[in-house]
Amino acid sequence: MPSALILIADGTEEMEFTITYDTLVRAGVKCTSAFVEPQGRKSENTYATCSRGVRIVPDMPEADIPLDAADVFDAIVVPGGAKGAETISQKPTIQALVRDFYGKKKVVSMICAGSIAALESGLPFQPLTSHPSVKEQLDRKYDYREDPVIVSSNLITSRGPGTAFPFALTIVEMLCGPEKRKEVYEPMVFPK
Repeated sequence: MPSALILIADGTEEMEFTITYDTLVRAGVKCTSAFVEPQGRKSENTYATCSRGVRIVPDMPEADIPLDAADVFDAIVVPGGAKGAETISQKPTIQALVRDFYGKKKVVSMICAGSIAALESGLPFQPLTSHPSVKEQLDRKYDYREDPVIVSSNLITSRGPGTAFPFALTIVEMLCGPEKRKEVYEPMVFPK
C-alpha cells in the first residue's frame, strides 16, 4: 500500500489539505498528517487552525516524523495557504525532508503557495506552477507555467484551491497508476 506524508501548519488552506488527504485515502493510500510549528516556537494546541478558521487535528507533530521519512513514505505533500506555506517552507528540517524525498525519486507534491517550498528547499530548475501570489519569487528560478497541474519528473505542483482535485488525482496516478485514478474519479461525480 502506498503511503503519503501530508504536512499542515497554522494557516494551511483547508481545501488543499482535506481534498488531497481524502482523495488519496479513496485510492487506498495510507495518509499521515504532520503538524509543522513555526521555527523556534512551540504551539500549545494539538490542532492546526487553517486559513479560514477550520481546526484540523493532525496525526502527529513534526517532531515525530521519522528521520528516514523518505524511506517510510512514498510521497510528501505541501499544501498552500500563505501563512501555512511560509511556516512549512522556511523550516530547515522540512527543507531537508523535501530534498531527501526529491533525491530518492519519491513523489514531492506542492500546491498553491506551498510551491515556495521548492525554492526554499533548493530544488533544481524545472517546470512548476503555484498560486499567482508567489509567481514572482518562483519565476526567477524555475520554468514557471500556469497550467492547473505540472508534473516534472517526481515533482507535482498546482495552482490553488480550485485545482485541488486534479492535483490530488495526479498524485493518485503517480502512486497507484491511471486505472486507480479513473476508479477514484468516476464515483466523485464531477460535472461534465
